Amino acid sequence: MNFALVPVFLVLGAFIGFLAGLLGIGGGFTMVPVLLEIFTREGFPTEHLVPMAIGTSAATIVFTGVSSARAHHAKDAVNWAIVLAMAPGILVGSLIGPQIASALPAALMAALFGAFIWFGAYRMLRNRPPVASRQLPGRIGMAAAGAGIGMIAGMVGTGGAFIAVPFMTRCNVKLHTAVGTSAAMSIPVAIFSGVGFVIAGWNKAGLPPYALGYVYLPALVAIVITSTLLAPVGARMAHEWPVNRLRYAFAAMLFCLGAYMWWKAFRLCG
Repeated sequence: MNFALVPVFLVLGAFIGFLAGLLGIGGGFTMVPVLLEIFTREGFPTEHLVPMAIGTSAATIVFTGVSSARAHHAKDAVNWAIVLAMAPGILVGSLIGPQIASALPAALMAALFGAFIWFGAYRMLRNRPPVASRQLPGRIGMAAAGAGIGMIAGMVGTGGAFIAVPFMTRCNVKLHTAVGTSAAMSIPVAIFSGVGFVIAGWNKAGLPPYALGYVYLPALVAIVITSTLLAPVGARMAHEWPVNRLRYAFAAMLFCLGAYMWWKAFRLCG
């Protein structure tokens, strides 16, 4: 292991934790591009680059999500009924997503990741006023929505906020509550997608030392140390910011990261 990378992982964890609290995201959309660049420079095999970055990201979100959800819960901004209603679908989808991701070529997976990011940014920036009468679906509909969120989030190593937050606000859930609820929802998503990436990478040839399947343990430990400390700080700021500023910050970050992943996809093709 290159111990010079530890400070980089610590700084990345601090930034990810702050974003997790501020925007209700596990930080995967920020973390995966950075880890992908680090792992590329470290000479990890090309076929393992994207799943290793995504799997490591998913594992860190377990801890960051807990810290962020606790902070939002303290502000009474987590709707636990929504989390429980989506949980069965989330668990199934989060296990399936990593198996799909690990089977795809690295360039295609990077391009899909960028597309998912841009879709999330578009949905947040579009900000169509929800129909006043629209409500969250029933039990089956919530489980189905959870399965879709879990599968896509599991594929790309995120907590699913880029889908969950627009889905909830479209159903007339207040944005700050949607952000807090998404933070809580990221915990089961991350647990099962992290397990999924461990399974998907188990006994794969050419994995680097200290890798547990597609989870790189040195990065996991260092990122978690600082991300869990900074998540409550971001959560406090989220409740001080006006709704529009929160929405624009979310969308701007996603557009930039999506562009990077498309650039990375073209490089992997070459």
